[in-house]
Amino acid sequence: MRSILLLNAKGGCGKTTLATNLASYHAALGHSVMLADFDPQGSSIDWLAARPAELPGIHGVKAWKDPVRAEQRPDTLIIDAPAGVSGRELMHLLRHAQQVLIPVLPSPIDIRAASHFIGELLLTCKAMNSRATLAVVANRVREHTLIYQDLERFLKSLDIPAIATLRETQNYIRAVQQGLGIFELPAAQAAQDVEQWRPLLDWLARREPVKAREMEAAG
Repeated sequence: MRSILLLNAKGGCGKTTLATNLASYHAALGHSVMLADFDPQGSSIDWLAARPAELPGIHGVKAWKDPVRAEQRPDTLIIDAPAGVSGRELMHLLRHAQQVLIPVLPSPIDIRAASHFIGELLLTCKAMNSRATLAVVANRVREHTLIYQDLERFLKSLDIPAIATLRETQNYIRAVQQGLGIFELPAAQAAQDVEQWRPLLDWLARREPVKAREMEAAG
């Protein structure tokens, strides 16, 4: 099983966007996919409710209240974490994550919040002897702006890799409204966005899946 955790202490940074697109991508590969939504807002579950029945299936779990267990044995487990996660809840999620993606927006508030959170995250991983690999994704980016230059400098200063830059585009909004992933939009419409995902998908593919372990819902 491959387990991917979408994580950031700040809300609105794009965790659900990454989670739903990764779920649809792996489902299209023929994998059995579980999308575990730990956020009581349930945005990932709402996306699944809008997903057309004829598309590859994804099993959604309201993980803020229902347990997620390894006997369900998906090929790919996508974990959409809530904002503000810390302490024991953070440790619980990390314990079951093979790979961790941290989306960061190009704004001073988001950059400062990400800096503090990544520091806490690295300390937590060290204290747990976590084997999870971490990476940052620059999200909703408008290149050639001053704030994007600030974000680039911040990403270069980190001790973990920045693996992809995703542009700000209406394609993600169109996709989520229809229960789709960016890879399921017409090729001519989403070609630029699909190409921006390649480094992220390559990074995920470098690590072998691990044996499934039992997982209970946080809280």
